[in-house]
Amino acid sequence: MAENSPMPRLVLLPGLACDHRLWEAQVAALPSNLDVRVSDAHMRHDRIEAMAAAVLGEHAGPLVLCGASMGGMIALEAARQAPERIVALALLGTNARPETPEMYELRKSAIELFERGEARDVIELNAGFAFHPDQAADEALVGRYVELVLDAGAEQLIRQNRALMQRPDARSHLAALRCPVLVLCGDSDRLTPPECSREIAATVTQAELVWVAQCGHMLTMEKPEVVNATLLPWLQRVLAAA
Repeated sequence: MAENSPMPRLVLLPGLACDHRLWEAQVAALPSNLDVRVSDAHMRHDRIEAMAAAVLGEHAGPLVLCGASMGGMIALEAARQAPERIVALALLGTNARPETPEMYELRKSAIELFERGEARDVIELNAGFAFHPDQAADEALVGRYVELVLDAGAEQLIRQNRALMQRPDARSHLAALRCPVLVLCGDSDRLTPPECSREIAATVTQAELVWVAQCGHMLTMEKPEVVNATLLPWLQRVLAAA
């Protein structure tokens, strides 16, 4: 790191309807001298672009952004808006593509159920798809995820799903990224197919693609030790080079 240059802040960006609890295992393992924050911008804005702008506005100076799923989409948009401020990106189970017509209709139907007060039924029915089958059989783990999402409330589920339905296509900006980008993906991710991570890594110049074996979409909950074993050394490298 250059002398007198500020230490980049690490901002962790949770996924859909998740909060700081998604990153508990990572925060606990990070060095105590690291400036780290967990963003809640996705809870306060209605569009990915506004969420990204809030992250940039609320955290001064150079940033390392680490986003899970929708959080990764916010990170990519922040890098588009202010590339000169982004030291590095870590993208976990992230999709740079816009919403597909099929997912648009599925979210639209889910929103109607959320509006009718049936959020628990929807989340409990679909929670298993977020995990590898082995972890999906862990009732305590899946139950913890269900409560995490339900704690956000129906209004947040509606707003954040609408934000995803309207999200920008980030693929055209990937080749312009000049910072290191770590791409992590569960090899059995059924919500963000592995080809989405492969596409990001193939387009970004300084990308490192890491597959997490026997893991679904919820990497930090399913395989926290594996995520830490990849993320922490990568952070050390990018911060040392900043």
